[in-house]
Amino acid sequence: MLFDVERATVAGRPALTVRGELDLATAPQLTEAAEALLSSGPAGIVVDLTPTVFLDSSGSRTLIAIARKAAAAGAELHVVAPRSNRPVRLPIDLLDLGAVVPIVNSVGEVPSPAINRDAT
Repeated sequence: MLFDVERATVAGRPALTVRGELDLATAPQLTEAAEALLSSGPAGIVVDLTPTVFLDSSGSRTLIAIARKAAAAGAELHVVAPRSNRPVRLPIDLLDLGAVVPIVNSVGEVPSPAINRDAT
């Protein structure tokens, strides 16, 4: 299966949809895409793993690194990983990634960005 990281919008937030296997060979592509997205200064980003078919330890480390970079940039991160996607949720749950990376089960659980009422 081919790997692809596609830019999208989820709940009004910039998002990266990951298709294929997120592993040692493909993780650098997700890192590059996330860094490019974060460089634009968004208030929040979404990484959608719904169509991802495999996640290994390299992909898991990449999600942790993205979470740290987002926090450093002041951006709220949400990672979408449905429970029904066992090849992705199993490593997430076994490694307890939810303790470090904000995991939601569906794009419907991603909150819309807060409106800045102080902006003029």
